[in-house]
Amino acid sequence: MIHKFLCFLMVVLGQNVWSQNTERSVINGKITSNTANTSDLEGVYVINAQTEASVITDSSGTFSILAKVDDVLVFSSVGFKEKRVVLTSENFTDLNFTVKLSMVMHQLEEVIVKRYDNINAVALGIVPADQKSYTQAERKLKTATALDPTATAGGMVGGSISADPLLNFFSGRTAMLKKEIEVEKKEFFMKLLEKMFSWEHFVERLKIPAEYVKGFEYYAVENDKFTAILNSKNKTSTEFLLGELAVKYKELIASGNK
Repeated sequence: MIHKFLCFLMVVLGQNVWSQNTERSVINGKITSNTANTSDLEGVYVINAQTEASVITDSSGTFSILAKVDDVLVFSSVGFKEKRVVLTSENFTDLNFTVKLSMVMHQLEEVIVKRYDNINAVALGIVPADQKSYTQAERKLKTATALDPTATAGGMVGGSISADPLLNFFSGRTAMLKKEIEVEKKEFFMKLLEKMFSWEHFVERLKIPAEYVKGFEYYAVENDKFTAILNSKNKTSTEFLLGELAVKYKELIASGNK
């Protein structure tokens, strides 16, 4: 029964998407702000007020969304004032369609900050002591794959499941988010490795050619056994295994140069 319902749901959603695509086309644009840093441009919601479809800007502030002339795009974020733009035919042909946002400025009186290490969300009972903390990429994946029985956005109201996880799975977005988590983990281990050992250590102690140091770091963090020890922050054990990997890596360099 569930299988039949899911098949029916996918057919209905597919028809809706096809119908919208015949009326609307993709518009590409970018947000800017004179006062914002580049990192502030990521994560701004762009919502089509007519279809209620939404996307999120990337790290450079760019976005793509289905729309047509006279649709209203709503730009919303905690750090910016909400802005509404009525689309014209020129916006669809403009290769540099840009929307300028204004940051929300809060003027505060003098604030004296006192540190209370024993007062936190766990101590106050707001967050359970054993609750898992998620990275940004992990939060995106959890949101994209969560089957929320109470969800109303992208699903049906009243005890049914949200269709978003199904759409994310078939569109490949779930796989993309999983790859983002893997990249995030690699970047974390790279920073941890570089913090623990200096560039001179790789060149002078491990005898890695200077031009191959960065490549060796990537090679090391691809090793699950090494990252497990690296994450324990036991420098002695990490250095020992790093020496073994250095020997193997130099053998790869030598064989590649023959």
